[in-house]
Amino acid sequence: MSHQATFAKALLAPGQICPDGLFSGNGADPASRFAVHRNTVHNGLINALAVAYPVTQLLVGEAFFRAMAGLYVQACPPTSPLISEYGSTFADFIQGFEPAASVPYLADIARLERLRVRAYHAADDRPLEPHTVLAALQARADLGTVRLRLHPSVATMASAYAVVAVWAAHQTEGGLAALDPGHAQSALVLRQGLEVKVFAIDAGSVTFIQRLAQGEALQTAVERALEASNDFDLHQCLTLLISHHAITHLHLDSKVSP
Repeated sequence: MSHQATFAKALLAPGQICPDGLFSGNGADPASRFAVHRNTVHNGLINALAVAYPVTQLLVGEAFFRAMAGLYVQACPPTSPLISEYGSTFADFIQGFEPAASVPYLADIARLERLRVRAYHAADDRPLEPHTVLAALQARADLGTVRLRLHPSVATMASAYAVVAVWAAHQTEGGLAALDPGHAQSALVLRQGLEVKVFAIDAGSVTFIQRLAQGEALQTAVERALEASNDFDLHQCLTLLISHHAITHLHLDSKVSP
């Protein structure tokens, strides 16, 4: 193992001794200086998780969250220099974290919050104006062949719990009153301008949006959406996407607009 790998491993393991070969320029004890540095890094990563997962923390309390996050930091060190990417597997960790089992929807709330982080940092792509999309769609006789390209920030998830309602309830004072998290709910996440938005959608809309993202034509996407849910409403789903500037291109046969 290289010196760098040894240093990195010891940095995230509280019980690990100070690596050999370290020295302090001012004569201080290398082990004590290393301990300070390790504590700074450890707390910095926990703080980054707290910023990325605010509702997850609220659901279990700060002390529990920081203890859980500390174990995650030890088990899952950073693999990217971008701090915004740290914690991408935190929801899976929570799913298998037995002490968190008393809040069964906690992992899905974390998944929703991760989608919000990804949406915020997603690449920019100029959206089509709603009137442009509507005019192009209304002018097509063979509407089923049209393909829509979605903004890079668009993402969906399905949950056995009311993840959007739980998340939204924590955005305002007193929002938890009469909240029942036990019913299934799906979510659409997107960035409009600089604001990340979250919407509750049905299972058919999840399938429809996912199929569009995979490049399928409207007709095929609608067919798959109706297979997922008889209640799928194409007009409602398209209106949501168009009105929130989630469509960036219209593929009309071999042409692309704009």
